[in-house]
Amino acid sequence: MNRQNANFQIKNLVTTAMLMAIGLILPFFTGQIPQIGSMLLPMHIPVFICGFVCGWPYGGVMGFFLPLVRHVAFGMPPVLSAVAMAFELAAYGMICGFLYNRSHWKCIVALYRSLIAAMIGGRIVWGLVYALIAGVAKEAFTWEMFLAGAFLGAIPGIVVQLIFIPSLMVALNRTGILRLYQEPKRDRT
Repeated sequence: MNRQNANFQIKNLVTTAMLMAIGLILPFFTGQIPQIGSMLLPMHIPVFICGFVCGWPYGGVMGFFLPLVRHVAFGMPPVLSAVAMAFELAAYGMICGFLYNRSHWKCIVALYRSLIAAMIGGRIVWGLVYALIAGVAKEAFTWEMFLAGAFLGAIPGIVVQLIFIPSLMVALNRTGILRLYQEPKRDRT
């Protein structure tokens, strides 16, 4: 392994660890009012950022372990939710990182496409895993519960993510930590 590749991996590991710590602490700021805290989805933001900045393997691993570590350390989220969230957040980190990395142009449009696809994919994964867990635990999980949990109750968090994450990525671009490349203007003649 060459020195530049080793430095890149160390940078990704440190960034992932920092984002993991932020993901563990961030729910304390929104969790004082549980109804608001669960709607703002504070653990999702560091996972998306990790997927975009470090890539899909790091985003996937961090996303999987974040809710499980938070459950073990602080007792929240509850165990069934933590397991379903582990798969959901892993999907977020992997999908957004993979799609953004595979984009021909690393621009804001590619960022939004990757983010929205990851949001949809992660929520579908959450629904499937939660339905499986509910089936094993012999609990009800209806289509209405899926829509309420995955979309309707999460609208404030979705809006925050759609505003904050691209804004942060543009700020990271300006600092040189991450490069977003704009598409060149096409000649229309």
